[in-house]
This record gives sequence, structure tokens and C-alpha cells, in this order.
Amino acid sequence: MNDAKRRSATLLMSVAALGLGAAFAPAARAHNYHMGLTDISFNPNTGNTEIVHTYTAHDIDALLAHVHQRQFDLGLKQDQAVFQRYLDRRFVLRGANGKPLVLKWVGMQADARNVTVYQEIEKTPLPRGALLFNGMLSDFLPTQINMVNIGNGSAVSTLTFTAKNAEQRLPPP
Repeated sequence: MNDAKRRSATLLMSVAALGLGAAFAPAARAHNYHMGLTDISFNPNTGNTEIVHTYTAHDIDALLAHVHQRQFDLGLKQDQAVFQRYLDRRFVLRGANGKPLVLKWVGMQADARNVTVYQEIEKTPLPRGALLFNGMLSDFLPTQINMVNIGNGSAVSTLTFTAKNAEQRLPPP
């Protein structure tokens, strides 16, 4: 191979490598951990059990786009309703009798970094022996870890939920 052909082949390979690098750049910038955080606490002023979820916006966007094959804007009520239906299936609290507790959707906030959801169980403290299924995002992201902090006055207990450990009994209040 003469020098001109070698330089041409090298240039072509370099351009191809740059093209591939650019194609994979978004994936390289994506985070390599997937975590959600939920705080559950009783508010003695209102008598409600309050639940606050925080998830990475990128993970929620990717899930919704993958499942529904379109982009979502969580600032729109109809898109929030789609996410709410998902959350209602993937985060379920049950009393000791096995019946699901009614989690009222209070609202949500979404920005470029996080999606925060507010729920409550009206006029009810967290019942003794409650069982929590927390499969948020683990059906889509097998490495998803969901931490749940359960507040009891000044004491806080933390449980960790994964795809393989998505249901646990909550510590006594």
C-alpha cells in the first residue's frame, strides 16, 4: 500500500471512529447508578402520613419514552396522569390485613434533575405491620435501588428495595 492510500485509509478510519464516538457520547454521559428516595412520615398537625418520592428525571423520562414510544412533559396534567398510573402500580402500601392503603396524590414537581412526587394517607398513621411493595423503575432498570426512610418522631429507619427485594414489611411505628 502506498503512502497516499495509507493516509487515506487512516483518515477514513479516524472519521469513522469520531462518528462512532459522537453516536455513543450521550450514553457515555448518562449516569451509571439508578436510585430513588422515598420519605414516609406521620404529620401530627394534619393527622396524615406523608410520602415524598424523589427520582432522577432522566430515568423517569427514559422509562416513559420506552414504554409509550413518545416524549413526555411532566409539566402537563395528562403526562403526569400517565406517570401517576405507573407509580400507583409500582409503589403499593398494604395494611397488616393485606388490603392496599389509599395513597392520595397531592402533586408533583419536575425539573431537569429530579421528579418529586407528594402523596399522603389521609387522617391515618402508618399502620403497624404495613407491607410495602416498591418496584419503582426496577422493571425498567434492573440495577435500580430504592431507599425508603420511615420517620417515627426522632427515629428514622431505612429500607433498601431492589428488583430482587421489592417487598418488605415496614418497621413498627
